[in-house]
Order: sequence, then structure tokens, then C-alpha cells
Amino acid sequence: MLNLLWIFGIVAGFMITLKAEWFYQNFGTIAWAEENLGTSGGSRIFYKLFGVILLVTSVLGLTGLLGGLVLGIFCGLFKGMAR
Repeated sequence: MLNLLWIFGIVAGFMITLKAEWFYQNFGTIAWAEENLGTSGGSRIFYKLFGVILLVTSVLGLTGLLGGLVLGIFCGLFKGMAR
């Protein structure tokens, strides 16, 4: 069941990245993205970045590498909590 969610995430991330212009036309601009990522193309860049991040995260989750990556990044923060 969980693998099906990761596969759905891969497909969704691919489609969001591929069809960023469609998302822009149907959902409009994102004020934060327009201010921080560019003048007229900030929302399009945001949609593409969101799709790529979703795609990469889903591939890592499907292959079982996401847990190791998260632990590798954040394990130093929680060393005192482990017993």
C-alpha cells in the first residue's frame, strides 16, 4: 500500500513539473514565489521546484533511501535523546 503512494508521488511530481504552465493558468500566482523567486516567473519556478522535490522525495521513499537520508541529516540533533 505504501509503495502505491510513492508511485503516485512520482507520477504527480512528474506531471506538476511537466505541466507547470497549466498549474499556473488554473491556480494562479503565488505571492511569496513572485516576490522571492522572480518578477513574472516566480510561480512557474515554484511549481517546477515543488514537482521536482516531490519526484525526488518519492523516488527516495520508494527505494528505501529516504529514511537513511533523513537520519543522516538530523541524527546529530537528537544524540542526547537516544538511550
